[in-house]
Amino acid sequence: MSRREFGRTVAAGLPVLGGGASAGQPPSAADARALYARAISIDGLANPGSMNVPWPPKGPLTEGQRFNIAKSGLTAINATVSADRVEPTVANIALWTGEAARYPTLLTVIRRHDDIAKAKSGGQLGIILGFQDTEMLERDLGRLDMFRRLGVLIIQLTYNTRNLIGDGCLEPGDAGLSVFGRDAVARMNELGIAVDLSHCGTRTTATGIEASTRPPLITHSGCREVYRHPRSKEDRELKAMADKGGVVGIYLMPFLGGHPGPGKGATPEMLVRQIEHAIDVCGVDHVGIGSDLSVTPIEESPEYLRAERAFAEGRAKRSSAAPDEDRQLFIPELNHPRRLEGVAELLARRGHPLPTIEKIIGGNFHRAFRDIWTD
Repeated sequence: MSRREFGRTVAAGLPVLGGGASAGQPPSAADARALYARAISIDGLANPGSMNVPWPPKGPLTEGQRFNIAKSGLTAINATVSADRVEPTVANIALWTGEAARYPTLLTVIRRHDDIAKAKSGGQLGIILGFQDTEMLERDLGRLDMFRRLGVLIIQLTYNTRNLIGDGCLEPGDAGLSVFGRDAVARMNELGIAVDLSHCGTRTTATGIEASTRPPLITHSGCREVYRHPRSKEDRELKAMADKGGVVGIYLMPFLGGHPGPGKGATPEMLVRQIEHAIDVCGVDHVGIGSDLSVTPIEESPEYLRAERAFAEGRAKRSSAAPDEDRQLFIPELNHPRRLEGVAELLARRGHPLPTIEKIIGGNFHRAFRDIWTD
């Protein structure tokens, strides 16, 4: 059965959400898998191709990447297309719109909220075009209009360091939004572009939440109260974001918890601890997953390891590397294309009800996008 046929079968024939587990009984792993098959699943930050390290090289999808996309069962992902200048940013947008046109039964570009449900019913992976910085804007807010017309629906205000909009999470000055940054947020709100605060510094995060009139997002981060890491957010920031209707996507990166061993990554237990803390702080309607990974699992081949070391060294020289980046960049037990299904199973084993799991694996992002985007 093709991915498209599978999606149509799921949309037409499976039981209503919330079924499976007996009343008063925690769901089983099988219940979680069935839920994943029929629910809308959204990864707050992922990529159809390569991500985080330059191996395999970025570009058109390989046969293996297409296989993993088809296998993933994902409904939609926030895929980074930004670069430091306009021209390469537009080239990245053209790459994914071109790949969607080349493989129309596999991929589709999300341009409005209804497209997510269409991707689910059609068995396609929906690509949400997103930025992880705003350097390409320079001082021209008119470029926001241009990128919105090109289909960009999510823009992260800063990366790890400082730009004209505000400070990133590794910037020691930790200033908030600039005047230009506040103007940018206002224009993004008008255009229906989601304001993403993931890599922003503490004050930029706080002032970004304050300035936004639409629900602010933190697409891929963690809880600093659980593990003190600059890429994660304080409870007060998470609560303020939730109070405005936003969603935090918990990442699957080594920034989730303390070192379980030399060079090792995070563990499933660390992930669950972060998710449950976020639920306690934000409420169950404001937590999701933003893996910060490629849909294709990482294979630690000699080529990959060499590229990873070179990439990490380059980031360190540019002062853009966060602590713990020398650790494994994935959770081994979730290093597969159906990682959100794996998250659903982890939460089921912890006794979380199916409606809660459905929200975390995509329902909350789906609702927030409806509240943010304009057609």
